[in-house]
Amino acid sequence: METKMRRFKQQLSEDMCMVILQRNTSGVLALCGKDMMPYAVPLSHAVDEGRLIFHCAKEGHKLDLILENGNASFCVIDQDEVHPERFTTYFRSVIVFGRIRIIDDENEKLEATKIIGRRCNPDVEALEAELAKGFSRVVMLEMAIDRITGKQAIELLKKEEYE
Repeated sequence: METKMRRFKQQLSEDMCMVILQRNTSGVLALCGKDMMPYAVPLSHAVDEGRLIFHCAKEGHKLDLILENGNASFCVIDQDEVHPERFTTYFRSVIVFGRIRIIDDENEKLEATKIIGRRCNPDVEALEAELAKGFSRVVMLEMAIDRITGKQAIELLKKEEYE
């Protein structure tokens, strides 16, 4: 279900949304199982060619929900600056909507692991050593980006107009 943003002037471009996703390292993944009880969990992520990559343990509530219902959203808060004198917050955030899946293919899993590994540490030798120790214990997830939306405080928009 796609809805129009009420305050459309504050909407960020898709390109800016992607910049925000790439410069931040974590966000909150929201899932919902068959029982319709929402579940949101903070996760580290990497962006790669129209998708988000996550890693997790081999079992847990998150994986159970993904198997029940692959629909997901992921939110990143880029800025959250309280201005008490103005009774407002200068915010900027992005929400991604899409389908999430467990990567089953070993070669695809290895490539995804390297993508998120390089995000954490660009040292190739260190990454290879870490993969040798823990690759078998990790599950990799891929979320295809179907839709992305972002919004910022009107004050930030006005500030950009003057810069």
